[in-house]
Amino acid sequence: MSNPKTGFMYKSWWKITAVVLLVYTIAGGLLMDIPRLPELEETIRNMYFHVALWFAMMILFTISVVYAIMYLNKKNLRYDIISKQFATTGIFIGLLGYATGAIWMSYTWADPNASLMDSFSTFSREPKLIGAAIALLVYSAYLVLRQSIPDIDRRARVSAVYNIFAFALLYPAIKIIPSMVESLHPVLDFKEVDNKLRRVFYPAVIGWTLLAVWITTIKIRIQFLKEKDML
Repeated sequence: MSNPKTGFMYKSWWKITAVVLLVYTIAGGLLMDIPRLPELEETIRNMYFHVALWFAMMILFTISVVYAIMYLNKKNLRYDIISKQFATTGIFIGLLGYATGAIWMSYTWADPNASLMDSFSTFSREPKLIGAAIALLVYSAYLVLRQSIPDIDRRARVSAVYNIFAFALLYPAIKIIPSMVESLHPVLDFKEVDNKLRRVFYPAVIGWTLLAVWITTIKIRIQFLKEKDML
């Protein structure tokens, strides 16, 4: 820590990589040829946004819980700040993923002959939507919990424990439990996905993740400056 500006967050190469990959994702996602899968057709392009954002969210929450565990082990408040900022950005990316999923849903699941209320009733019972909403609410409660504890050390300790609990709930809520019941949500087997999709999807996951990490590192630096007297 003697020269913090030599750290990863201050490097430029990965930020440039993020921009290049996202430009490629947007251009390729809109213009490159795709496989015409039944019921999805052109809407499968949203896989580069909706699904890739969910992957990025999972990575951010994983980083957050790792730093939460590191805080419990080292009691270094820097780790608590990093953990919180990754969780905050993860929630934001998750909301974007939820929004793009809702748009996708409106084009693939909606019955053109059904009323608005009937469509809403069907979507509101969709297990993957419910699971995703629960996961995001649990992580949002993490931020509320932090605000309710004035003591810095106790807040960091309780938040780290809650973060582990939230992460333990995350995958079952958005994947395991919804897969055990009937769902409208299409299931794509990545072993069977056409290489046309892979050429854009994997760079999209990396690009969105790097952008989210970039945003988070800026927030971390700002928070370090605000609390430098306590670190």
